[in-house]
Amino acid sequence: MSGDVSRPVSDQGQDDIVLPFAVEPLDLRGRLARLGPSVDRILKRHDYPRAVSQLLGEAMALAVLLGSSLEKSGTRFQLQTKSDGPVDMIVVDFDAPDRLRAFARFDSARLAAMEAARGAGTGPLLGSGHLAFTIDQGGDNARYQGIVALTGQDFEAAAHEYFRASEQIPTLVRLAVAQSVTSGGTSWRAGGLLAQFLPESPERRRPADLDPGDAPAGTAPPEHVEDEAWREARALAATVEDHELADPALSSERLLYRLFQERGVSVFPARPIGEACRCSPDRIRSMLRSFSPEDRRAMIGDDGKIGVTCEFCSSRNAFEPGEFEAPQ
Repeated sequence: MSGDVSRPVSDQGQDDIVLPFAVEPLDLRGRLARLGPSVDRILKRHDYPRAVSQLLGEAMALAVLLGSSLEKSGTRFQLQTKSDGPVDMIVVDFDAPDRLRAFARFDSARLAAMEAARGAGTGPLLGSGHLAFTIDQGGDNARYQGIVALTGQDFEAAAHEYFRASEQIPTLVRLAVAQSVTSGGTSWRAGGLLAQFLPESPERRRPADLDPGDAPAGTAPPEHVEDEAWREARALAATVEDHELADPALSSERLLYRLFQERGVSVFPARPIGEACRCSPDRIRSMLRSFSPEDRRAMIGDDGKIGVTCEFCSSRNAFEPGEFEAPQ
């Protein structure tokens, strides 16, 4: 089941990995993300309400699925939302090949009011606004950014819209977040599946044409016949259940085998994922030096120091104001 070498399916579960896979007869490529301690540490560190943890967990799973395709070490993938819902901002950074960090900003009062009235689904927590995917390779390399309008949909639906309109690659995304209960307590888990139709012929992978919006009234949209291989692949991938994506007792290989055994699935070396923040005292000092002396004086707290708390990891660093006044 691995690469070009057939072997028994492994039942050994692994946390905090991305497992690339392929189903060659269906021209299908994909990645399966299984996140445990990394997501649990991030969510528990901030002690978010359950609904916010659910939403941020989905965002982290999506960012890992997308960011893990980047090959160059140090390339930064960022998922960011800005919207008018109770959770008005989410930021997830994935630094290739394996570093993850995230935070969410929310209005407690609005969140409580919506929680009392809303039904299932995380989309209403975001509301209307936009979702941005940014790839930054650093240096003089150009940054790439894709934007998706948020209109109350969840991250799965937004990802589908992004691939349909921007990348134009037939894609299925599934995301799940859950709490695992053991004798040692509860822990957060997240999982995600990304399946893409990537035949050699560009014509076969082309999705339906987008509505131009200016066609004369009564004009029939162009007919689009979906490739049979993609229809089958999507139908198989869509059978994955939320509990399967987040189940620590179900190995990634066993799950992929369950989904695609009829056609045969190949897996490739798993890529580890870890929670890590890029903040450091030196980075913060550099940032503070970019402010004017007047701005720095306004930052001085009651203890006579300039205190900075990282939104991602909640660590606090305190600096003596005088160290920024000396010649550099």
